[in-house]
Amino acid sequence: MASGVSLVILAAGKGTRMKSALPKVLHPLCGRSMLGWVLEAAAWVEPDQVVLVVGHGGEQVQAEAEKEALDLGLPQLKVVVQKEQKGTGHAMQVAAPLLGPDPGIVLVLYGDMPLIRGESLEDLVVAQREAGKRAMVVMTAELDQPDGYGRIVRNAEGALQAIVEHADADAEQLEIEEINTGVYAFDGALLLKNLARLKPNNAQGEYYLTDMVSLSVGDAHPVVTVTLVDPLEGLGVNDLAQLAGVRQEVQYRILERHMAAGVSVIDPATAYVDYGVLIGEGTVILPCVMIHRGVQIGEGCEVGPFTQLRPGTELHDGAQVGNFTECKNSILGAGSKAKHLSYLGDAVIGKRTNVGAGTIFANYDGKKKHKTHVGDHVSIGSGSIIVAPNRLPDHTTTGAGAVITRSAQIEPGETWVGMPAKRHRSKS
Repeated sequence: MASGVSLVILAAGKGTRMKSALPKVLHPLCGRSMLGWVLEAAAWVEPDQVVLVVGHGGEQVQAEAEKEALDLGLPQLKVVVQKEQKGTGHAMQVAAPLLGPDPGIVLVLYGDMPLIRGESLEDLVVAQREAGKRAMVVMTAELDQPDGYGRIVRNAEGALQAIVEHADADAEQLEIEEINTGVYAFDGALLLKNLARLKPNNAQGEYYLTDMVSLSVGDAHPVVTVTLVDPLEGLGVNDLAQLAGVRQEVQYRILERHMAAGVSVIDPATAYVDYGVLIGEGTVILPCVMIHRGVQIGEGCEVGPFTQLRPGTELHDGAQVGNFTECKNSILGAGSKAKHLSYLGDAVIGKRTNVGAGTIFANYDGKKKHKTHVGDHVSIGSGSIIVAPNRLPDHTTTGAGAVITRSAQIEPGETWVGMPAKRHRSKS
């Protein structure tokens, strides 16, 4: 069923303060781009159409947005390039032809606001519906340090009169702590009409979307505000320091979801868990861990302390890794352990196997990566090096310091020792 909502995401900014060739909205944030987080929030309102305005790095931005939109079940994106950066009003003028003649409610937000929540966007849409035709709704926030943000200017009765950009504000207006987040819900027909009325009469010589407020006020049309309960949602990201600050909030939200699902995170301040990581109930995450996107962890596992799980890692139920152990593209079977100073690279390890301290799976020959298969109930001695490709069958043992070369032909239940390792004891 149609929602009556059209979504416009403005993502054309160069992001010069990021000091990076990567388009600003594509900067990673806990395993996902900033734009990806924005699109997830936008999906909450189930828009009928999505228009994406791109500029710098447009092809990259479009590719990322299309991938995320497909995963989120959003409509196919309509993409337009803002060739000249003439302000937010100009960006909307560029987007307008793609909206069609009857876009319904037009929700506008930015690709660099990764903390915005879908529930807050829904509140904005509901407020616009309640305000009725010819209304616009502005999302505001209260900030102790509002530098850089447009100020909400109200009359004596508290009604919104105008939004004044920071660069154009006078000394009295700069004292205002209520700011414009840049997120709006418009009556679509009125928006399309008023876009042509915007003028670049400001310090920047740009077309401001914020001028829609004064236009609506002048025409006696309703202008409503919705103030964020959590002002952090209104934060935009303009440099790497701000990105780092926002990352802390995104990270804690991810951890909150896992903890609500029965995962014990001992120290959230030192647990770095990306978006999309799957963790089963009853698993314990100890301090100082890094778990990347593309990792799956079963129930009742233990991870950490000082552990890195890289993409392609799977820990089956009851598995344990910790104490300076790194896993990459490896499977650790149910009840198996790699507890100390080890590297598991391209390894498939069975059930109830113990990987001794200092074990290295030497998976790279300088040109290609190779896999090693380890069976069930295997005991790998401390300091062993397994040179891939290789295979350690069920119930085998390696002695401390053993170097298992590719030429080893190990049978189930055997013990191999030495450097290079040789058969020490056949299966009994």
